[in-house]
This record gives sequence, structure tokens and C-alpha cells, in this order.
Amino acid sequence: MKMTRKTWLQGAAAGLALMMAGGALAQQPTELRVGLIPSEDAQAMIRASQQVMEQLAARTGMKVKPFVANDYNGVIEAMRSGKIDVAYFGPFSYVLASQLANAEAFAIPVSKKSGQSSYQSILITRKDKGLNTVAQLQGKTFAFVDPSSASGHLFPKAGLKGEGVDTDKYFSRVIFSGSHDASILAVANSKVDAAAVAEPIFFNAVAKGHVKAEDFLVVWRSQPIPESPMAWRKSLDATTKQKVATALAEIKGLPWGDRGELNGFASTNDQAYDVVRATAKTLNLDLGKMK
Repeated sequence: MKMTRKTWLQGAAAGLALMMAGGALAQQPTELRVGLIPSEDAQAMIRASQQVMEQLAARTGMKVKPFVANDYNGVIEAMRSGKIDVAYFGPFSYVLASQLANAEAFAIPVSKKSGQSSYQSILITRKDKGLNTVAQLQGKTFAFVDPSSASGHLFPKAGLKGEGVDTDKYFSRVIFSGSHDASILAVANSKVDAAAVAEPIFFNAVAKGHVKAEDFLVVWRSQPIPESPMAWRKSLDATTKQKVATALAEIKGLPWGDRGELNGFASTNDQAYDVVRATAKTLNLDLGKMK
């Protein structure tokens, strides 16, 4: 067959297209790095999410590598520096990550038991101490979880402020425990008189036998808080985003941290967390300066 200029050009164009397609395929990542907020200790978080991570790997065909930092900001920094691709954030740590680390919320876990897309922060005390109201906590010791925790800091602090309680002055001593479990145990062991924790995590600690519900009192509840989101870095390629979103939506009947058995992950977006931004505003927090 005689090679004409036209057939040569067509062949060259086809070859170039194949090379470009091959390059695009080569750029598809084979590993997905997933960050997890430290609501429990690092090893407990990895164990609690292991089955979901295994299913995510099987459904995406990618190697999934979990990552748990020492604190909430460690996960934010990991995404900012490109060390992780996807992360399970708390609502407030997500708002920080969206501003500081180019994160974008795309899914929330749906609990098979509750089916709800929100939860509450609760203030707990030991029943035998007779501290039955917020008023009785004045001058007592108190534990928040982490400065970047929605249910363990932001919402209870803002909610109490709305009721005339300045937590910086109201309590004799305020600590940040580092995790919800640590705060629950701090109250149980009388290290502090009260603590603000996520209600689902408290009842998960009860279910695991770490504490007994009858030993505690709930003396205050926050307004509903949007469920903790899964977020990806915006620069993640579109094909991987689609794979991950589809896989998470289909993962059901497996345990997911403190949320119990999953009924998949429902879609969400950044606007769902505007209530968190508004709550931060009531505390005059400059999100751009928080690290």
C-alpha cells in the first residue's frame, strides 16, 4: 500500500492519540491515601475503619493506605502538603481544611441505625458528683477535645456562649484531652468534672464496655451538627474522584468508627457546612489564621 501524505498524517495523529491516552493512564494513581481524624487513638481508628478501607480498595482497584495524625490539624496539614488524597474530617476540621488545604466535602457516612445526617454534642458529668446542671459546673474543671473539633469544642463553646457562659472564665480549669474517648475517660476517672463530647462516640464507648451509661448525666445538648464528611483534595483527578464516590456509596453493612454499621455514604457538598462557619463566626474565630 502506497503511503500518501494523508495516510501518513492520519497514522501519526492516531499514534499521538495513543501516546497521550497511555500517558493519561499512566498518571492515574494506583494508591489512595486516606486520612482519619483521631476521635480515638490511632490504632483504634485504623482498626475501626479497616473493613471499609478494604472494601474501598477492592471496589476502586487501588491500594488504600490509611493515615491517622496525632491531632486534627495533623490531618489538615497532611492534605495541605499533598500527603493524603481523601480524608474523614470532623465538621469544623473540614471547614478549616476547605480554607487551608483546598479540601472539598463530597460524602457523609449514613448510619444504618439512625439514618441521620447530623448529630449533637453533649456535656457529661459523673452522676455521683451531683452536678446536674450547667449552673452547677461554675468553678469546676472541664475538658474539650481539640481546638478543631466541632462537637468537642466549637459547638459547645458557641452554644454555651449563647446562654451567657464564657467557658474561658466559667470553669476553674479547661484542658484539651486530644480525643473524645480521652475526655469520656477523664470524666469517668474524675480527672475533670465535665466534658463536651460527640453523643455517638459516647454511646459507642458504652457499647464497647469502656464506661457505663448509668454512671453519667447529660447536662446539656448542642444544636444539630452536620455529619462528619469525607473530603478529597480538589486537585485529585476526576477519574479517581468518581471511583471513590461510587465505591463509598456502595459500601454497606460494615462498621465505621463510632457511627456503627454503615448504610453507605450519601453525597454532600461544601455548602452543608455553612452552619459550622456561622458558628465559628459567633466565636470571632479567624479561620484563615487557625493552624
